[in-house]
Amino acid sequence: MRTGLSGVRARVTDWAIAVGVAVTLLVTGLSGQYSGTAPDLLGYALLTVGGLALVARRRAPVAVLAVTGLCAAGYQAAGFDVPAVAYLFAVYAAVRAGHRTLTIAASVALLALLPLAALVSGPHDTGEAFARARGALEIAWLIAAGAAGEALRQAERRADEAERTREETARRRADDERLRIARELHDSLTHQISIIKVQSEVAVHVARRRGEQVPEALLAIQVAGREASRELRATLQALRDDDTTPPRGLDHVKELVARARAFGLDTTLTIEGPRGDMPAAVERTAYRIVQEALTNIARHADASAASVRIDCRADTLAIRVDDDGRATPGSAPAPGVGLLGMRERVTALGGHLRAAPRDEGGFSVRAELPVDQTS
Repeated sequence: MRTGLSGVRARVTDWAIAVGVAVTLLVTGLSGQYSGTAPDLLGYALLTVGGLALVARRRAPVAVLAVTGLCAAGYQAAGFDVPAVAYLFAVYAAVRAGHRTLTIAASVALLALLPLAALVSGPHDTGEAFARARGALEIAWLIAAGAAGEALRQAERRADEAERTREETARRRADDERLRIARELHDSLTHQISIIKVQSEVAVHVARRRGEQVPEALLAIQVAGREASRELRATLQALRDDDTTPPRGLDHVKELVARARAFGLDTTLTIEGPRGDMPAAVERTAYRIVQEALTNIARHADASAASVRIDCRADTLAIRVDDDGRATPGSAPAPGVGLLGMRERVTALGGHLRAAPRDEGGFSVRAELPVDQTS
C-alpha cells in the first residue's frame, strides 16, 4: 500500500499518463482519417474515457483492461481509425499485476472484435476491415506490452524474494545471537547468583535458629538473591523461547515499592487514572523504569524517601520517580548504563524520558509512553 510522498508521486504519475494518453488519442482522432458518415460526440467521449481510465490501472487493472478494450472497439465502430494505445498500457498493467491468462483471453477477444467494429463504422470490405483492425492493434505491440509487464512482475517478485531471504537470514542470526546470549548468561551468572541466594538463606536460617536478630542488610540480600534468580530464569526462558509476553507489568510495581521499603527507603506509590487496554510493551517498560529508578536511588542517591507516581491517561502513560537524595541541579551525575537502558526503552516506544536533579534537591526520573502507538 502506497502512503506518504511515494503515494502522491504515484497518483501524479498515473494522472499524467492517463491525461497524456487521452490527449494523444483525441489529437489522433481529430487529425486522422475518419470513415464514418459524420463525427459524433460518442466517439470523442470513448477516446477520452479510454485514456483517462488508465488512472485506475494500479488499483483495478482488470477493470481498466475491460474499459480500454471496449472503448477501443467503440471508437473503431464510430469511425475513428485510432490505435488502441490505452489498451496497450492496460495490458502492461494487468500482466504486471499477475493476470496473464485473463489478459491473453481479453486480447484475443478484442482482436476478433475490432474487424467487426471496423465493418460497422462504414462501407468496408472484409479485407479493409481486417487491415484497419490490424492498424489499431498490432499483435507485436500486444506481445511487447505483455512482455514488459511480465518482465517487471518477475523483477519485483525476485526483489520480494530477496528481501524475504534477507529478513529470514537476519532473523536466524538474531535467534542464534539470542541463544548465545542465553548460554553466556546461564554460564556466567546462574552459578554466582545461586551461591549468593543459597548462602544468604543459610545465613538467615542459622541466625534465626540461634535466636539472633537477622540484620536488615542480610534480609535485603536474601530478597534480592531470590528476585535476581527469578528474573534471570525468566530472562533466559524469554531468550530461548523468543517469548514477547512481559514477565512483569504495572501489577508488579507494588512489589518493587515494597522491596524498596524493606531496604529502608520510605517509598510511596500513587497510580491514577483507568488503565484500560494497556499494550504489553508499555507495561513492561513502565515496570523496568520504576525498577531501575528505585535501584539507582538505593545505590547512589543516599536518600531516605522516594515517591512513585503513575498516571494512566487516554493516550499516554506518565511515570515519575522522585527522591530526596543528595543530587542538586549543579551536580548532575553522568548517565550510567541504567539510565541509558531506560532511555533506549522509552525511545523505542516513541516516548520521552527526562532524568535530572530537582530544583528542591534530589533526583527525578520522568517518562511519558504513548499508549496508542504501541501494540
